[in-house]
Amino acid sequence: MNKQQSNFDANPDLIIPAEVRTLDGLFRERVRRNPDAPAYRYCDVSSGEWLTLTWMEMALAVARWRAALQAEGLQPGERVALMLRNSCEWVQFEQAALGLGLVVVPLYANDRPDNIAYILKDTETRLLLIEGDEQWRLLSAALAPLESLRHVVTLQAVQSDDERLRVLADWLPDGSSELQHRDADPGELATIVYTSGTVGRPKGVMLSHRNILWNAYASQQCVDRLGVGDLFLSFLPLSHMLERMAGYYIPMIVGAEVAFARSIPQLAEDLVQVRPTIIISVPRIYERIYARVRAQLEGRPAYERQLLNLTAYVGWSCFRFHQHAGSWSPLLLLTPLLRRLVADKVMERLGGRVRIAICGGAPLSADVSKFFIGMGLPVLQGYGMTETSPVLNVNRSWDNDPLSVGPALEDVEEAISEQGELLARGPGIMLGYWNNEQATRETIDADGWLHTGDIARIDNGRVYITGRLKDIIIMSNGEKVPPTDMELAITMDAMFEQVMVVGEGRPYLVALLVLSDDYKDAEKVPDVEVLCRRVSRLLSSFPGYAQIRRVVVIDEAWTVENSLLTPTLKLRRNRILERYQSDVDALYDGH
Repeated sequence: MNKQQSNFDANPDLIIPAEVRTLDGLFRERVRRNPDAPAYRYCDVSSGEWLTLTWMEMALAVARWRAALQAEGLQPGERVALMLRNSCEWVQFEQAALGLGLVVVPLYANDRPDNIAYILKDTETRLLLIEGDEQWRLLSAALAPLESLRHVVTLQAVQSDDERLRVLADWLPDGSSELQHRDADPGELATIVYTSGTVGRPKGVMLSHRNILWNAYASQQCVDRLGVGDLFLSFLPLSHMLERMAGYYIPMIVGAEVAFARSIPQLAEDLVQVRPTIIISVPRIYERIYARVRAQLEGRPAYERQLLNLTAYVGWSCFRFHQHAGSWSPLLLLTPLLRRLVADKVMERLGGRVRIAICGGAPLSADVSKFFIGMGLPVLQGYGMTETSPVLNVNRSWDNDPLSVGPALEDVEEAISEQGELLARGPGIMLGYWNNEQATRETIDADGWLHTGDIARIDNGRVYITGRLKDIIIMSNGEKVPPTDMELAITMDAMFEQVMVVGEGRPYLVALLVLSDDYKDAEKVPDVEVLCRRVSRLLSSFPGYAQIRRVVVIDEAWTVENSLLTPTLKLRRNRILERYQSDVDALYDGH
């Protein structure tokens, strides 16, 4: 019996996509199977208590949302948008919209007004759901010219006389009704998800019900024993396809519960209070925890640092042995003791119950991956993009190589082009870009291959991502440098919150540094020479030409709000370079 069959047999509550056909069909089936089971958990703002909604309670709420949307006179295929943080209302709105054949456009809750206005105009969105007064004050001027936008529904009351505004409490009808069934084609457009894009305007990725259902089902087959009793903590934005598919639709497929984190600043508290069994994150969350653990040991007795290093080493060796990738050693006999003394205390920072940690969205440092695996946390790194619904590859819980992004999902075909680019075909490939046929043709060729833009190699069925086609710095001496790898190595030091390496067409590399909060006090900031030496030590494993010669400390953090990060927290390199061009030029003065 293979692992996939074992996983299926272990969970009789697993829902098969062919049985439900659409995403709203999946929701109805979960309600039918487990009406009284816990579905979603959230923290009540007024009391601070964590409250739970069952699947039936969610269904009754969705029916009210659906009736309200139906009263708007919206037709199947029309677009509706939501700009909320992760919440039960996010799910209720989407399920109600999908049940009417509407196309959902998710927006980042902290995106720029001009970007929001562009997306709403591009999709001719009819109705927008937002949180309240703060968002409305930021958006109102940008939304004023949009003739296609009929109504803006707000969760809380808003101080405005705009005739398009509707407050949720008044907009939702009284009473309750049963969910209606709508027979739909799985190939229908379900959502348009705009890629954040580090340059230029974002592109709207069109995904069908079939795309997302297939991806969620295929992805859950890669993990053992997901099901009733598991608790996901949702903190990546639901407007990001990784969280939407893996942290929302996978739990629905397997019958697990989801808790919505309050915020990223409160994440450390939420992990301890909620005690999830599954977490899905981008690398930065793991990197921050790793850096803090290391920083807290600075100044502590040497034996404490040695004990932590020994625990990580023995744990990693134990993992390698059980994965049939390493041999047995007498040191492995120390595993139970080291787990009690050290590893369990580190894992308590994540709540103490996490048994699966998924990492995607960007490469995870080998050091960080080995550390957490050594502490007993099985980190499964995966790979994909919005255009692939989003997962293409992921390591399996029973066959995990943390240096790779794992084998492809079932039914995905992959190849490497002559330029070294990873190509993919499969059921999750997007329908195309909204209103942008040229971009679609540039991304999906005549043979159906999607061009990922990532440089990769395939060994023994596993994919290893080695860089980006467009993110390589070519220095004036012809040497090619992958800046993201260097930036990742530097931010392993808790001193550095953000880093951008610069050097295109230049004789040497320099770095823009944003220091972490603990070092922003002027008295604590080391001088430039000390910073350069510290950075050089972090890059000691890189070739001689890939070294930072000069650095400058930047006073402001790079954020989504100041347009220097994408909503998925990637650097907008061109904009950062434009803003600090004079600083960069000064680093090259005299050369």
